[in-house]
Amino acid sequence: MPALPARCVTMYTLLGPEGAYLSASPGTLGGHRSLRIYGRLDCPSARRHIVRGRYVRHRVFFADEETARSAGFRPCGICMLAEYAAWRVR
Repeated sequence: MPALPARCVTMYTLLGPEGAYLSASPGTLGGHRSLRIYGRLDCPSARRHIVRGRYVRHRVFFADEETARSAGFRPCGICMLAEYAAWRVR
């Protein structure tokens, strides 16, 4: 029987400009694949939708804000109000 590795590493699937990739670090931001919106992991709007079961299958994660924007996503107008306002005026 083969020996198990001394340390198992959890891998996370994150989304970037080139598509999905595996990372040893979890994402810092979450998003909605269809709506192309990203926000904080504790966003009240996203949490409401997750509780209702409407959001989970479209959920994506990003390493940081720059990666989310380069993947074509916009900031959430609820949890990232300042970033959203800046995005709107550009």
